[in-house]
Amino acid sequence: MSFGAASLSSVINHASNYGPYTTEAAVLASSNLHDKSLYISCGLDAKILVSGGKIVQAQRRLKRALPLTSIVSAIRNGNDEPERTVGAYAADQSLITSKNGRKSNDPAKEIVASSLYLSEDHLQNAQVLGNQGNLLDKLKAVHMHALAMEQWNASRLKLCHRRHATSAANLIHYLALRSLDVDQLKDDLSSVGLLNLETINPYVIASLSAGIQMLENLKSSSLDGDERVDGIANDKSSKNYSNSKFTIGMMTNRANSNRDILIGPPQDERTHIMVTVGEEAIANETFINDIIKTGATIIRINCAHGDPSVWSEIIRRAKVNSQMLEKSCRILMDLAGPKLRTGRMKAGPCVMKISPKKSAIGNVINSAQVWLAPEGAGPPPAHVSPDVVLYVDSKEFLTKLEVGDTVRFSDARGKQRSLMISKKFPVFTGVGFMADCTKTAYVQTGTELYIKGNKKKSSIGFVVDVPPTESFIRLKVGDLLVITRDSSNEQQQSTSSMVGTPRITCSSGYLFDSVKPGEPIAFDDGKIWGVIKGTSISEIVVSITYAGPRGTKLGPEKSINIPESKIQYEGLTSKDIMDLDFVATNADIVGISFVRDAHDIVVLRQELEKRKLKHLGIVLKIETKDGVKNLPIMLLEAMKLPNPLGVMIARGDLAVECGWEMMADIQEQILSICNAAHVPVIWATQVLESLVKTGVPTRAEITDVACGRRASCIMLNKGKHILEAIATLDTILKNSRSTKVKPEVRHLVLSNHLF
Repeated sequence: MSFGAASLSSVINHASNYGPYTTEAAVLASSNLHDKSLYISCGLDAKILVSGGKIVQAQRRLKRALPLTSIVSAIRNGNDEPERTVGAYAADQSLITSKNGRKSNDPAKEIVASSLYLSEDHLQNAQVLGNQGNLLDKLKAVHMHALAMEQWNASRLKLCHRRHATSAANLIHYLALRSLDVDQLKDDLSSVGLLNLETINPYVIASLSAGIQMLENLKSSSLDGDERVDGIANDKSSKNYSNSKFTIGMMTNRANSNRDILIGPPQDERTHIMVTVGEEAIANETFINDIIKTGATIIRINCAHGDPSVWSEIIRRAKVNSQMLEKSCRILMDLAGPKLRTGRMKAGPCVMKISPKKSAIGNVINSAQVWLAPEGAGPPPAHVSPDVVLYVDSKEFLTKLEVGDTVRFSDARGKQRSLMISKKFPVFTGVGFMADCTKTAYVQTGTELYIKGNKKKSSIGFVVDVPPTESFIRLKVGDLLVITRDSSNEQQQSTSSMVGTPRITCSSGYLFDSVKPGEPIAFDDGKIWGVIKGTSISEIVVSITYAGPRGTKLGPEKSINIPESKIQYEGLTSKDIMDLDFVATNADIVGISFVRDAHDIVVLRQELEKRKLKHLGIVLKIETKDGVKNLPIMLLEAMKLPNPLGVMIARGDLAVECGWEMMADIQEQILSICNAAHVPVIWATQVLESLVKTGVPTRAEITDVACGRRASCIMLNKGKHILEAIATLDTILKNSRSTKVKPEVRHLVLSNHLF
């Protein structure tokens, strides 16, 4: 991903050879929603200012060197017409302006929204990009260009809430910097160890001003007496480059304040940890307490799953445990947005597999751990990690069990199997047992358990509440797949040629209204890819183009992505608007899924203003190409609200939409833009995923977390080993508080045989 950029030579152009020059300025993109200012996105592409569809150019022959440093810029007047303003810095750096009502005879002053640095005293040293302008000239030109950009966008900045005004201006300065080709300038500054343009995003003007000040001081000290250049040796003029509104300290404080207001002050100066929870959080009485105690500071609820009754119980437990542990814990609720997912499938049989771990030659290494408990007892204790949980309907049967007893049963295949009771635990509704199983078994609802006595069954119990197995279809390259609008069409065959073709459902009408033949489609976060072969009102036919060598499973509630299709919806879905009422009264932060452009933010702002929600935090989830491209404009639109603001890098859908090979550049771009806007970032999706699911992290996951430390918050998804993942992440983040690593270096001992 590359930024289009105007050459620095078109911003700073000296007339040392009395030749023609052209000035241009890159400006921020407009969503053309409420104002008609000419803006250009600094997302995937940046452009230069145009007027009447043509690049504004000014060329002239100089008869003499200009004695003034000139800035030319423009803003909109009341009639929505460009109002040209030409400014000039005299020797004392006072700004002299002339309005376009008095047309100048000089055609150069017809330049719109550009910046130009000219000085008579510097003409003899003028070199641009190494040949036409010295380092000080270049840096001043960039500084002036950023200020001209701010002036051009003054009308938009005035619409921003005062909480975000300074940050919005710095974002404009950052985009002005990114719109220029300053690679050579970066190298020149680095070569003298003066300034790193890659790290000044949070305080652009302050850093540029400091660099100019240092260069002027160096130049001033190198000149003697009368040889000093006017305006450089003058301390008063030098100080004018610093702007009290944009000091580094103020910018840093603003970024920290925005983070603290949205997600809370960091504990021990480390990055926050967010954990996604679902219904499993209310199935285990201690789960919420455990994750908060381990290090979670934010709990995320996805409104795409569950219902208000589940959400309410999760939030209640979070608040109770947060107070009890005296640890802050905020609630973020994601609105589902137009998320496309596969529908439910017909439930499989209610059977559960018990499988001991075996070696490569089939010998049992570890027996399967089975938890036996009375019906309605809830999950096993947190310190117990069984492979299988079985509930028995007879308390009498369980009360007669003792450690060392053997429980026998006939599994679903008719195979005789047994469980050896190894441990006994008190539970809320009685007792629970841990048992060992050394052979593979299939247990179903109604399976009879008994304790064998003297030639008879001394006690009998029945297994209950075995959940149905998850249904799925297996897809291979070349297969056809039919997507139907709802389950009522699932068994219908549109044509005889479709008989036997795998079918899934998707209840969202957005999918059927958006796709066209020939467009790509992905399933389950890109594990399966296909191409649309045909569409109708109720069906879509897909040809599978990518899957695993042996086929890939596709189950219910899996993601569907259509990266090249345009989904037609109005910012928030009807479900989102209904869920927003619940979120407003129960959560601290709302996540807005699949935001694409400023119009989506306008719809959100209208809904928030209608409900008078001034304090609800807002997190924009960046999940699409358009979301990345339009991020600066969306941030400026959101800054019109007083609400705390943040951004989530939702890397799951984003990778599928934009391509895996682009993810590194995309997340860096999002981090840079948000850093400039002083907006906290949430680093999300597949963080420590192997650790969460299997208990063992990969090396790449650890380094991914290290990269994520630059964000204000890192998000973990739910999984079997979530507590271990939180503890590991917390340790990594605590160890990163000190950026100075002191390696252990032993004394060098030289061996005699080397001489």
